[in-house]
Amino acid sequence: MVKNFELKINGKLYKVKAYEDEPLLWVIRERLRLTGTKFGCGMGLCGACTVLIDKRAQRSCLVPVSSAVGKEIITIEGIPSNHPLKRAWIELQVPQCGYCQPGQIMEAYALLLENPKPTRDQIVQMLSSHICRCGTYNRIIGAVEKAVKGGKT
Repeated sequence: MVKNFELKINGKLYKVKAYEDEPLLWVIRERLRLTGTKFGCGMGLCGACTVLIDKRAQRSCLVPVSSAVGKEIITIEGIPSNHPLKRAWIELQVPQCGYCQPGQIMEAYALLLENPKPTRDQIVQMLSSHICRCGTYNRIIGAVEKAVKGGKT
């Protein structure tokens, strides 16, 4: 059954009609047209659809829209373009195909919110659940390390 939902995404309130069990991913991408969040596997395995919900990284393909009501949702569009993570991603030319990158950045962003000075091992551990078909893992980790150091290498 289609219902009305109010979602707070990137600091803005959105009113949307959706099925109660519809994955948050589809509401974000298809109904609200915030297409930075990607569909990968649809089973929560690859991490391409990662968003922050109440500052925790979650796979939006597994979250029903009804459970996101009243929570603060942040997508890749909600991270400022001058944020150290995004700047480091560009400076180190991290993406190849780029498909996994929004999910990787969201997971790294969640890590830095919780721990602004993670070690390399903590970065590797946190991002280990994301799949990058291009194999840019070293550049991804390097970008997070650069962001941690305030943009310096």
